[in-house]
Formats: sequence, structure tokens, C-alpha cells
Amino acid sequence: MTWQVSAGGPLRSADERVSHALAGQGPRPLTELLADLGSMLVAVPVLAVAIGYALWRGQRARPLMAALAMVAVPLVVVPLKIWIDRPGPLTDATGYYPSGHTATAMVAYGGAALLLAPHRHGNRAMPAAVLLTLATGIGLILRGYHWPLDVLGSLALCGMELLALERALRVAGSRDLSRSTRRSSSRTPTG
Repeated sequence: MTWQVSAGGPLRSADERVSHALAGQGPRPLTELLADLGSMLVAVPVLAVAIGYALWRGQRARPLMAALAMVAVPLVVVPLKIWIDRPGPLTDATGYYPSGHTATAMVAYGGAALLLAPHRHGNRAMPAAVLLTLATGIGLILRGYHWPLDVLGSLALCGMELLALERALRVAGSRDLSRSTRRSSSRTPTG
């Protein structure tokens, strides 16, 4: 996708045709709300609450890893935006590929879901994260803020990041569990 966008390939031409057909569709207040789900002011507090909950539950490594994944988003996305220098659908301004709002939504909601997964309501968190991320992308496309490939590029990029985070959280979770087991067993009297 990145190659097609940067080289002006046939996939980019199709992307632009689809975007011109979709931009402005749907009720403006709803599409604006959906697009805003990926803003730092909306998505990052959701992750912060999940991090706080994980810390409250005695986890240390898992919340730190989720926070670092969120910090990585602008460190990866911003250089790509500068390098690709793609104009937006309804503007001559550049820096639209990949979509930062989609990346923020995916990592914040996905990271929160991964932190909640080991807990009672965790099995509902990931479907909600997927829906919120897809809603963000749809809102961005329908509002004309991003081309479809901007959104898909972020989904692919952050999908890889979330897979790495999931693996890291699994390892960190076993460390957090063994640490809490050691703490509780050290308080158990031996007889």
C-alpha cells in the first residue's frame, strides 16, 4: 500500500476514485463523531483508564508496555507522513498517509482491550476496540479527512504493533503473575 501511495500506482488511483464517491456521505454530525473517536483527547484517556486499572490490579510491566506502544504511534506515523507527503482528499495540505487518528484509535482501544483481556469483562473489550477503530476509519473517510488507503495503511501498521504488544503482554503477564505469587507465598506462614 505504501509503495502504491508513494509511487502513484493504480491502487492509489482507485483509492482516490472511491474516496471522491464516499466523501461527504452520511449525516455530518455522526460522521464527525466517528472521526473524533480517533483523536488523542478521546482514545488516549480510554487507554489511560485501562492502564490505571491494570496498575490497581498489581500489574507493572503490562501497563508500561501498553503505554510505550501508544508513545510509539507518533514516532512511527509522523515520519511516514513526512516521507510520503500525500495531500488530503479535500485539501492541498500534505501529510495524510498513514492516518494518525486511525493509528491512535487502534493502539489506544486495542491496547486497552489487551490489558483488560485477562479480567472478567475482557472478552467484550476486543470486539469493542475493533468496532471503535473501524468506526473511526469510516468516519474519517466519509468526512473526507482521509483517503481509504490512509486508513488501511494505519490498520496494517498498527495491526503489526498490536500483535507485538500482545506477545509482549503475554510474557509480561506471566512475570506479573509470578511476582504476585511470590509476594503472597512470602506472607504465608510455613509450618
